[in-house]
Amino acid sequence: MSAKIRWNSPSLPPVTKHLIIINAILWVTTMLLKSRGVDLSLYLGLHFWKGNTFHFHQFLTHMFMHDSSAFNSGFTHIFCNMFTLWMFGSLLENVMGTKRFILFYLICGLGAGLVQEIVWQIESGFYGDPVTLVNDFGEEIKIPKIEFFDILYSVGASGAVFGLLLAFAMLFPNIPVYIMFIPIPVKAKYAVIGFAVIELFFGVAGVMSSVAHYAHLGGMLFGLILILYWKKKGIFNNYYVYR
Repeated sequence: MSAKIRWNSPSLPPVTKHLIIINAILWVTTMLLKSRGVDLSLYLGLHFWKGNTFHFHQFLTHMFMHDSSAFNSGFTHIFCNMFTLWMFGSLLENVMGTKRFILFYLICGLGAGLVQEIVWQIESGFYGDPVTLVNDFGEEIKIPKIEFFDILYSVGASGAVFGLLLAFAMLFPNIPVYIMFIPIPVKAKYAVIGFAVIELFFGVAGVMSSVAHYAHLGGMLFGLILILYWKKKGIFNNYYVYR
């Protein structure tokens, strides 16, 4: 596969660079404020629309927030997202251009949030009132359904980042990529299909329930729709040759 990729500067392109900076600043700020008893996730994380803590701006702000529950898990969360954004966002921004790239990124993130809200809505129909939960000590506790809705929230750039992975696989399907714990390179199109299948399985099976698997799939879905639309319009014809 031949490619005509405009990569004239070794530095990060502007949107990718500023996205990484904004996410890093908000994560550090969240950690510092949380130590003082203020949790930004309560205001900027995406909450279930039926809860009292939901606000429409959270569809946008949640994709710039990351886990602050513990330093190790929080750092892993933001590091993986920002590393993937740096690795794939840099290339895609140069291919798409800054305006189209930020539009794509935001639409994938918003789509991920919308899908997460739909999943919460479906799941809410299966909860009784009050809702029975199990705390860290293995004890059952019961809370009113409306209070349970208030504790449902999602943070992270993962939905937008999964959209970037989808875009990379669609624009450069046969480029080999290396995946952790797999010693041989895998073509991008197969790697992303594998990610999607794993996310779907984890979501259905309830594996790693603290991770928003359906939101990841939502980011990929909206990315797929947008890339297909742009391909139909011939947007990328001047940048590369399909194999």
